[in-house]
Amino acid sequence: MGTSEKFTISGSQLVEKVKQLVHEGNIRRVRVLHEGRVVLEVPLSIGAPAAAIGIIMAPVLAALGAFAALVTECTIEVEKTEKSE
Repeated sequence: MGTSEKFTISGSQLVEKVKQLVHEGNIRRVRVLHEGRVVLEVPLSIGAPAAAIGIIMAPVLAALGAFAALVTECTIEVEKTEKSE
C-alpha cells in the first residue's frame, strides 16, 4: 500500500521537482495536473535500474519543460510506496 501527496508549484519549478522526486526512489507514479486535469502521468518501475529510468525520463522531462513554459503553476500528485523492512 502506498501514500499519496499533492502540492502546487510554479511552472518554473516543475522539471527540477520531478527530477528530485524520481531520485527519491520510492515513487510509484507522478501525475502533473493543471486546472484539475491530468496533463501527464509518469509511472515509475520500482527497482528498475537507474540507467533505464534515466533513458525513459529524458523525453518526459523535455515534455515537462515545454509544458512548464506555458503555465504559471500546476499541481503534482505523487504516489509513494511504503518500503518494507
